[in-house]
Amino acid sequence: MNDWITALEGRYLSDERVTFDTSEPARQAMERTVITPLVHLGVLDVSGPGADKLLQGQTSAQVDLANGSFAPLTCFCSAKGRMLANAQLLRIDAERYRLILHRGLLEPLRDHLKKFAPFYKSELAIRDDLVLLGLIGKEAQALAEVRFDAVPPAVWHQSGDETVQLLAHPGPQHRLLACLPLEQAEAVATRLSEQAAPVGNAVWCLQDIQAGLAWLTPAHQDALLPQMINWEALGGISFKKGCYTGQEVVARAHFRGQVKKRLARAQLEGSRLPELGASVVDADGKAAGEIVAAELDAYGQAEILAVLTTREDIGPLSVDGQAVKLLKLPYPIERLDPENLTQASA
Repeated sequence: MNDWITALEGRYLSDERVTFDTSEPARQAMERTVITPLVHLGVLDVSGPGADKLLQGQTSAQVDLANGSFAPLTCFCSAKGRMLANAQLLRIDAERYRLILHRGLLEPLRDHLKKFAPFYKSELAIRDDLVLLGLIGKEAQALAEVRFDAVPPAVWHQSGDETVQLLAHPGPQHRLLACLPLEQAEAVATRLSEQAAPVGNAVWCLQDIQAGLAWLTPAHQDALLPQMINWEALGGISFKKGCYTGQEVVARAHFRGQVKKRLARAQLEGSRLPELGASVVDADGKAAGEIVAAELDAYGQAEILAVLTTREDIGPLSVDGQAVKLLKLPYPIERLDPENLTQASA
């Protein structure tokens, strides 16, 4: 499975992290176009005549909005409203949906949905035969259009066909995610590398941080309400659909304003990356939140996403002895209905 990355002279640092010898990768993404294997993400297919009904009862998305053009954000919750996973939902054909989420949550989410699948004549498959490849930068859209023969979509939309799908994600630079068969990965990535520098997937994760976009990992499974990662502000919750597991808790938190923690973006005054789940502490050493994502930026400083208390008198914060400088999120903290995103233009 790793041969195509090896062919590009990449190497694995772990099961979820790959790197290349390209110098200053984060800066490269600011100044030119880069490609990266998104090995930290994976694909779960839900298929069958009742796949739509299965998903409708389990996910925060209005499933019929996933129409082959709009590919909404979504999440799956426990009965207590805590997220088991968050994902992007694609429709591939009349009876097949595709979920893109953190690789570490593929098996737990599949096992959770397996409890309901037989009632809907549906099947669940982790797609190890598919590859996710990221394009970032000024020429990302032009390269994708040529190499994949598909018009790049608007953010949170999809284009392509049943074999290859293109998705656009937000960020400081243009970002496209391609889902394609493993057997095509080496040839496609090799052609793209002629015009785009290969970089490690830390660059993609950094741009997620800069976009204020947190992908749930096993470190926070079944621990956070969707609103704690600003999921409703990103269009990841439909408040207009019917019941789904955890819906009552999620809706109550929204309509009663009972969210006591929120996702915040920040920079650390230092270059040491904290572990996921590390505490953010106030001046008295009391926990004020915890880390959900962390990467080094183009200047060698740590940027983070953290779930922090919404108290206004929070005061100075630090992580592992490094001072925290809060940064502005690129979106307002207010409800964004996914129904309003379906007609977004490219």
